[in-house]
Amino acid sequence: MSSPSAAPSSATIRNRPLTPGPGNALTDVRGLRVGQAHDARIRTGVTVILPDAPAVAAVDPRGGGPGTRETDLLDPVNTVEQVHALVLSGGSAFGLEAASGATAWLAERGIGFPVGDARVPIVPSAILFDLLNGGDKAWGAAPPYPALARAALDAAAAGGRTVALGNAGAGYGATSGHLKGGQGTASLMLPGTTADGAPFTVGALAAVNSLGSATMGETPAFWAWPWAVGEELGPLARPGPEAPAPGPTDFAFEVPARANTTLAVVATDLALTKAQAGRVAIMAQDGLARALRPVHSPLDGDTVFALATGHVPLGADPVRTLARCGMAAADCLARAVARGVFEADTLGTITGYRNRYALP
Repeated sequence: MSSPSAAPSSATIRNRPLTPGPGNALTDVRGLRVGQAHDARIRTGVTVILPDAPAVAAVDPRGGGPGTRETDLLDPVNTVEQVHALVLSGGSAFGLEAASGATAWLAERGIGFPVGDARVPIVPSAILFDLLNGGDKAWGAAPPYPALARAALDAAAAGGRTVALGNAGAGYGATSGHLKGGQGTASLMLPGTTADGAPFTVGALAAVNSLGSATMGETPAFWAWPWAVGEELGPLARPGPEAPAPGPTDFAFEVPARANTTLAVVATDLALTKAQAGRVAIMAQDGLARALRPVHSPLDGDTVFALATGHVPLGADPVRTLARCGMAAADCLARAVARGVFEADTLGTITGYRNRYALP
């Protein structure tokens, strides 16, 4: 019989069921707040992830048309180790100005990387394309995104533990294949890797504006259904026994095709380096591949950020803990994508999942 301090076998860990955190959200990761703001007239929005303290961050862009700001500094070879906020925004290139609003908001509160007497907020950001969704985009010389980012940060600072689903934040005006896209989130709580290791939490948030579909063709079944927890994806998430097995299929779209992007943040309360967070971001991209088809196309700007708040040590087996963290991040991200589509409401002529399949 093994002693109580012996590490559990790989099979024991692999077969142990996991449960979401109390909110089934990115904010189950200790030290993170999320704020969202949108403009219903313009049909666009902004989501901001606000750490309670500067957090280690990394990024992995895989889409063919990414739109980002201050992501080069997340390379492990570069100097700055931590960020003060992350911004996800609609608006295509115009939405990159959301980071300017967030930077100003943080600077007003003395938050930033110290350079002498100055404080420079580090705010990487990424944008998605929602300019053709029917909203009023005639904002002239003053795009709404800096103000939306400030409103999102105000919301995060005032509470920030509840993450809105569907038509919210950066996912407000999003589309996904033939359905309305949206904002989704999910989390998992994991036991320690060794018998004396500390438990840790992994979460994900996605703003789903994908060229690819989250569902299997015209059916209501989600590609991500095997990873669903409980009824978070509704009663039709799993393909029925009569459904043909999905195989190689083609897809078609009208020209000109709209531009797209799924933006995501995965996070953990583990103490990771930038390089380790980068590995988690890479592994988490598999979650997009499980949830969307096609993904990472020339017409998407798919980008995944990873955050680590550093509350839990990696423990005696850091490589295995890191691998488990990345696996859970991919699982959470697949669920977050599907939840974003499942919870999205019809917006104008863009039909929501529940409306399409007559669900309450």
